[in-house]
Amino acid sequence: MDILRFITAGSVDDGKSTLIGRLLYDSKSILQDQLEVLEKHSKNKNEDGVDLALLTDGLRAEREQGITIDVAYRYFSTAKRKFIIADAPGHVQYTRNMITGASNSDLMVILIDARKGVIEQTRRHSIIASLLQLKKVAVAINKMDMVEYSQDVFEAIKADYSHIAESLGLKDVTYFPISAFNGDNIVSLSSNTDWYEGVSLLDYLEEVRVDQDINKGDRFQVQYVIRPQTEELHDYRGYAGQVTSGKFRTGDQVHILPAGIVTEITSLEVNGSKVQEAFEGQPVIIRVKDDIDISRGDFFTTTEELPQVEKELEGVLCWVDEKTLKPGNKYLIQHHSRVLKAIVKEIDYKINVNTLEQEEVEGEVRLNEIARIKIKTAQPLVFDDFIKNKKTGSAILVDETSNATVAALIIQ
Repeated sequence: MDILRFITAGSVDDGKSTLIGRLLYDSKSILQDQLEVLEKHSKNKNEDGVDLALLTDGLRAEREQGITIDVAYRYFSTAKRKFIIADAPGHVQYTRNMITGASNSDLMVILIDARKGVIEQTRRHSIIASLLQLKKVAVAINKMDMVEYSQDVFEAIKADYSHIAESLGLKDVTYFPISAFNGDNIVSLSSNTDWYEGVSLLDYLEEVRVDQDINKGDRFQVQYVIRPQTEELHDYRGYAGQVTSGKFRTGDQVHILPAGIVTEITSLEVNGSKVQEAFEGQPVIIRVKDDIDISRGDFFTTTEELPQVEKELEGVLCWVDEKTLKPGNKYLIQHHSRVLKAIVKEIDYKINVNTLEQEEVEGEVRLNEIARIKIKTAQPLVFDDFIKNKKTGSAILVDETSNATVAALIIQ
């Protein structure tokens, strides 16, 4: 049974918590004792006698206490598939959490309040889906019960969002008229929307095919250099890390980057045993033929599909810090296990989340704004274009003083 990872995106009070609760409740993924507690504390009861939003209201309680919120993950399964839901808060100031959850998701479910239509957060979340190359988007137009299940309202919002999807290159978008509170078109089709000819949201999630992105190129980044320096292993030198993409075999000719030195793999070790091949996602220790100065953050690549090795790069970032971004600001760029000093040379433009147009930057980039920038690093960085390899085409910017993450960067 395969696993589908998806993120729910919506503004505050769009019904995201109720939708997740409905999926958990109707798929019978709630234990009996949880259900009893839910029934006891429910105040805003639906026809089932429960307030489904309470299943995820731990996040709301954290918000009320002023606690910084991270992404929460919910798990449920049906006879056809297992699911992992990334539940990120809808407030504008938590856009950073949305990026975190979306970066590990196969698709995005965007909720739209039928009474409000497409709003700024809808556009912002759609931009994130586009930047992160999510191939499929499900648009759930919620609270249809509050607009008397009007087909005209549904079609108007669908037409409005289709313009956004087209401008962002979101080609595979599916629309659902739902009421998470009443359960309309969530697990089964509703007679209240007899004009709707599609499937229920859960049927879609069970059947949708998400082709896994193939990250091009064989990539391995050193996380730790192993040198026991014991009598038994006096000359042992191994390079531990995880295969970022592709695969490596014993005997492969590899480039060590950024130095550009070519050597040969003499052995691969997984869980203490020698193997002939190591694949994407596997932790492995690589040993090489030549005595080369290799350190944490260096890349191993095979001779095909070489990455770029540059001191200057361009990309799109989402700014997630209270302090503003200005040309000339200095940061650390963290590219997996490699951390380098960097300076922002230029800010080319910002993306207006309302019009989706490119705008000139008047001095600075503020919290949650999205911009295209040019960066120069102190030493060469080994990277790929995000479209070619998501793992080596993304990085974060870190404040040198506070060590806080200030931006998520997509290299283009």
